[in-house]
Amino acid sequence: MSGLALSNVTKEFGSFTAVNNVDITVPHGTFVCLLGPSGCGKTTLLRMIAGLDLPTSGAIKLDGDDITRVPTHKRNLGMVFQSLALFPHLTVGENIAYPLRIRGVAKEEQKKRVDELLAMIHLSGYSDRPVSKLSGGQRQRVAIARALSISPKLFLLDEPLSALDAKLREAMQVELRQLQQKLGITTIVVTHDQREAMTMADTVVVMNKGEIRQAASPIEIYRRPADTFVADFIGSTNLLEAEAKAGAVTVLGQPVSGISLGSASKATLSVRPEDVHLTAPGNGALSGTVTFVRDLGGTIETFVDVAGRQIVAVSTPRARPDVTVGQPVGVTLLPDVCVVLSK
Repeated sequence: MSGLALSNVTKEFGSFTAVNNVDITVPHGTFVCLLGPSGCGKTTLLRMIAGLDLPTSGAIKLDGDDITRVPTHKRNLGMVFQSLALFPHLTVGENIAYPLRIRGVAKEEQKKRVDELLAMIHLSGYSDRPVSKLSGGQRQRVAIARALSISPKLFLLDEPLSALDAKLREAMQVELRQLQQKLGITTIVVTHDQREAMTMADTVVVMNKGEIRQAASPIEIYRRPADTFVADFIGSTNLLEAEAKAGAVTVLGQPVSGISLGSASKATLSVRPEDVHLTAPGNGALSGTVTFVRDLGGTIETFVDVAGRQIVAVSTPRARPDVTVGQPVGVTLLPDVCVVLSK
C-alpha cells in the first residue's frame, strides 16, 4: 500500500490561512507526529485528513484513492480526540463495540473483537466495567481500542495524552508506540510535546504558521535542524551569530578555528548544550564568565556569559566541570557539532 499523500493542501478561514500549501507523504505503517506551537495549523491539518474540515485547495489521497471530499464515516479511519469522547452510560465493552454495532456486525463477532482488543490494551476482564470506574490511563486505552475496533487504514490522534500526569503520559507513549508497531497501522498524532514526538515517531513534522518547516526522523530533526525555528523549538540549543571575513570566522565577535560558513558571510550556529565544552581560557576557545550553575540531579547546567550572550553547557554529574560563579572559562565549539543555519 502507498499510504497517505497530501498535495498542496491549504485551508483558509476568511482572510486567515491556517494551513498553507502543505505537501507530505506518509508511507503505509509509518508513525508521524505533527509538532508545533499552539495555532501552527497541526490540528486543522489533522481534521482535514479526517474529513472534519474540507481543504480550500489541494488533494488528500489514501492508498492512491482521492479522499479529499469523501465523508468522514467512509474514510475507514479511527480517531481519538483530546477529550476521548467515551460514552459514560456504556460499559467498557459497549464503548469498544459501538463502531461495530452501528456497522451491523454480528454480536458474536463484536464480542470476539472486543475481547481481542481488551487483551491487546491489557484490560482483559474489564468488558462489563462502567467507564466512570476507570482511571485516566485506562480510559485512554479504551478510547484507543474503540478507534481500532474497525481495523482502520488510518489511525489519528489529537493530543491524546495531554490530560495525563507526566509519569503516566510517558508510560502511555511507550505503550502506544508498541501497539502501533504490532499492528503496523499508519498513525498520525498531533502533539505540542517534543519529548512525546521524539519518543514515538518515525517522522516528526514541525509546523509553524501553517507551514511545514521540516519533516524528518527525530534524530535528524534534533541533530540537523533545517532552520533557527526548528533548532530553537526542538529541545534546547545555543543560537550564536557567526561571521566570515577574509577567510576567518568569528563567533560572537571572537575568532574560532575549524568552522566553515560555506558561501555565507553571516550565519547562525546551532550548538546543543551537551555539545558545549568548558575549558581553560585561550587556545581558540571563546572567552566567557560563569554566571550560574544548576544541578538537576541527572545533569549539570552551566551558564556562561560570552560577549553579553548566554551560552548553556550541559554535563553529567560524573563529568561535572570544576567551575564556580564568576570564574573565567573558555567555551570550545567543535566543528562537527555546529550546525550552520542561514535563517
